[in-house]
Amino acid sequence: MTPKIRSLLCGCLLLLLIVLPSAASPILASESFTPNPPLVVGGQQQLVATFAIPSGTTFPKDHELQLQTQLTEARWNIQVIVDGHNAAQQPASGSAAFINGMLLSYSVNHDVQFTVTITGNVPSTATGTVTVLDMVEIDNSNNVVPGSEIVISQPVAGAGTPAVTTSPAIPTLTPQLVTTAPAAKSPGFSSVVCLTGVILALSLLLWRRRARVL
Repeated sequence: MTPKIRSLLCGCLLLLLIVLPSAASPILASESFTPNPPLVVGGQQQLVATFAIPSGTTFPKDHELQLQTQLTEARWNIQVIVDGHNAAQQPASGSAAFINGMLLSYSVNHDVQFTVTITGNVPSTATGTVTVLDMVEIDNSNNVVPGSEIVISQPVAGAGTPAVTTSPAIPTLTPQLVTTAPAAKSPGFSSVVCLTGVILALSLLLWRRRARVL
């Protein structure tokens, strides 16, 4: 291969790299929730997320975006915005939605964005966090493009470390002292009673002796 041909081939390759637009996955530009998080179990929740195709790149026509949510009875509204003007609009319902690459594929000299609005209910069994939106790019071989996943999730009200209810310490009670009343004592003979008895006995003895003498 002559030096001239080699230089020509290098020039053509360089021209192709300059002319052919490079592909890139969307990036998250903004997000807003109504009502504000945390999510309320069983309550309605809405997410508005805006994504942008990076400047100087384009989205491949033969790729698509897969969007999923854990909200129940979800309703989707997807609005494509090109150079600040509304372009394609796509509604959907259910736990998943898809965006065809044809709706996002424009030349690199255009500003391409799209807004995803999801309205649904927070599952009644939700704990911890709920994935409100999980978006991935799928290539023409039905494989997920590495590094393309964007997940938006929010905590559920009251979730996290469960509150520990501490009962107040119950003091150890000293067993009640049971006092037993002393058994009633039989009244003893007082000295006066004893003396009276002795006098009566002596008097009776003397009376009997006198009766015998008489």
